[in-house]
Amino acid sequence: MARRSKTRTPGGAPGPESGEDFEERILDIDVVDEMQGSYLEYAYSVIYSRALPDARDGMKPVQRRILYQMHEMGLRPDRSYVKCARVVGEVMGRLHPHGDSAIYDALVRMAQPFSMRVPLVDGHGNFGSLGNDDPPAAMRYTECRSAPAAGLLVDSIDEDTVDFAPNYDGSQEEPLTLPAAYPNLLVNGSSGIAVGMATNMPPHNLGEVVAAARHLIKHPGSDLETLMRFVPGPDLPTGGRIVGMDGVKDAYATGRGTFRIRATARVEQVTARRKGLVVTELPFAVGPEKVISKIKDLVNAKKLQGIADVKDLTDREHGLRLVIEVKNGFNPEAVLAQLYKLTPMEESFGINNVALVDGQPLTLGLKELLEVYVDHRFDVVRRRSEFRRSKRRDRLHLVEGLLVALVDIDEVIRIIRSSDNAAEAKAALISRFELSDIQTQYILDTPLRRLTRFDRLELEEERDRLRAEIEQLTLLLESDAELRKLVSSELAAVAKKYGTPRRTELLDAAEAPVAAVPLEVADDPCRVLLSSTGLLARTANGETAFAEAPKRAKHDVVVSAVPATTRGEVGAVTSAGRLLRLPVVDLPQLPESPSAPNLAEGMAVSDFLTLESGEQLVCLTTLDESSPGLAIGTELGTVKRVAPDYPANKEELEVIGLKDGDRVVGAVELRTGEEDLVFITDEAQLLRYPAGQVRPQGRAAGGMAGVKLGDGAKVLFFGAVDPSVDASVFTAAAADGTLDGGSLSTAKLTPFDQYPRKGRATGGVRCQRFLKGENRLVLAWAGAAPARAATRTGAPAELPEPDPRRDGSGLPLKGAVAAIAGPV
Repeated sequence: MARRSKTRTPGGAPGPESGEDFEERILDIDVVDEMQGSYLEYAYSVIYSRALPDARDGMKPVQRRILYQMHEMGLRPDRSYVKCARVVGEVMGRLHPHGDSAIYDALVRMAQPFSMRVPLVDGHGNFGSLGNDDPPAAMRYTECRSAPAAGLLVDSIDEDTVDFAPNYDGSQEEPLTLPAAYPNLLVNGSSGIAVGMATNMPPHNLGEVVAAARHLIKHPGSDLETLMRFVPGPDLPTGGRIVGMDGVKDAYATGRGTFRIRATARVEQVTARRKGLVVTELPFAVGPEKVISKIKDLVNAKKLQGIADVKDLTDREHGLRLVIEVKNGFNPEAVLAQLYKLTPMEESFGINNVALVDGQPLTLGLKELLEVYVDHRFDVVRRRSEFRRSKRRDRLHLVEGLLVALVDIDEVIRIIRSSDNAAEAKAALISRFELSDIQTQYILDTPLRRLTRFDRLELEEERDRLRAEIEQLTLLLESDAELRKLVSSELAAVAKKYGTPRRTELLDAAEAPVAAVPLEVADDPCRVLLSSTGLLARTANGETAFAEAPKRAKHDVVVSAVPATTRGEVGAVTSAGRLLRLPVVDLPQLPESPSAPNLAEGMAVSDFLTLESGEQLVCLTTLDESSPGLAIGTELGTVKRVAPDYPANKEELEVIGLKDGDRVVGAVELRTGEEDLVFITDEAQLLRYPAGQVRPQGRAAGGMAGVKLGDGAKVLFFGAVDPSVDASVFTAAAADGTLDGGSLSTAKLTPFDQYPRKGRATGGVRCQRFLKGENRLVLAWAGAAPARAATRTGAPAELPEPDPRRDGSGLPLKGAVAAIAGPV
């Protein structure tokens, strides 16, 4: 490689054509040496002037210059905001010879509470979002000022506490480091990529770091294990959980290590029919959009199962809230385990504690980082104390001179008046009172109004105070113990004022297992229950035989119960003659209990089925085509046995063709086909006959005559009773045939075997004799004993004692009754 240069020969200035006045010198330089030198110069500039923080104040040059310039501009927390563009311009023009984007990016990061554990800039406007999903607004729109914690980093910088150096053009000076009243490098962490090296340090809790630093001040020989009692691990601004502490311990010992951060999520009922995962904390520097995008990609690629929908409900009031809906039939815990494995909801963080120490990049452990900071703080406090002592000594020197003059003020005035000029007066005062040149000049500059007796008292008080302060500062500078005590107390004050509780949970690997559950819900047997108040639920075991509860609770009257499996379906028969398919896995599962089931934790029918106005759910049925079928009774006396033919490709089926004005009042799935069908009319007539008298029909058929009704009568109850079991009949009558607010006039409970069988389509037998004023039954039921009653709200209700007379009159009830059912 050749480098050309021209050298002027002796003999005067050359003209434009006097090329002979120059001689050309060509230097041969090896290209390897040239590239090596240029590369080293570039690498040195990046390492020391850009990418790596100083271990003393934890600042990169651009961050330090931003905070110092904001301090010089007076942008304190109690001042108004200014445009970020103004701060960036001042920093770039005075201190930082680089582009404005680098300066603004650094300023934005220092204002982000999700990036800094203790933000250093108080931003006003859009400063971006977690994971940079929403980038910050341009600097011409945003405003800023110093955060309260930033003042601690530059506090006492004007008291000769740190060294200064010329800026890039030598026009002014800038600090080489900041006084830093707390260990900023550990508290806020740092990241940067230099040439041939990089740094990546996680944030920590201010209170914990200060406690460790104070312990190290008091016990300089402390080992790492002792310090880790105060700083157990990183404390990230976004919270989350650190899983596995081995990597953290390695990093604290050697400066290098890796740990895993896991999002904080919990299982919730996110919709009426679905459970989901609610994520409230994500790994450090991971935004919700990144997680959502990854989940969608995995779902589209069929690598992630069980996800129904993902919604980002994050706002400023509630913070991060990422809702992941889980499909019915999948275990949310297992889906969460997949998300941890396949998405950024669990990320690794590699610690690389590289920082500048005395201008040299070093990899430091926890103890070394604390030692560098503590030594720096000792130096800052020592220099600050020396500066303050020097200032107080200078002031004391002036005060003492002024007091000397005040003792004989008349002589001072006489000497000044008799002198021809200031120089002569100054020399005369020095000779007469043995004052120094500085004291004498101060006396000459002092206005006469300061020479009163009152000012003399003030000066004497100031002299005594200055002497005490100088003595205290001298003691501090001469005693290492006092210096350590002061530094420790100042750190304690910072922690007390700015310390916050820990956000990140620390878990050993053994304490944080991923849920070892199957992805899909097992197809276990269960039972689906419908309460009298319209609540649906399923039990945990289909074979459970519930005993009579010693104490009843709300919603324990179950009007329909069918066996099923968790991943199966059941049918829901409505008063409009429709059969709707109902996925069992959608239903809430009741906790296991040996007593009667309590559906208080169930969910309303409307959450699962869409019913028309006035349409009601009558009963539940299995969709087993090998069963004897479904028996249906209508309000106008029609009966039908539905052949069990339920096409799997239809969500809605018609199971009876109803006439105009008719409705289904009861339906029941036959178990054996040997049951008795029972009609009870509002005329107090009960008809009972074997189910075999009704032939099965197709789903579209309208049924056949079931019971003979009188003029204006209607069917109040229809059901099926196994004649081989103990059963009861409940009837209740009310005046004028109305049921007002659940109150009944009279009611009776009769053994079922008191009613004889009759033929189909007959009128049956009387089941209750009306008293004066009664003309209609308003509530009736027949089924296996013992009967259980409830009010409209589902509260338990009391029934009368059994009456063996099938046509006897009823007795007054002690309370309102709205629903009757037998044991489950």
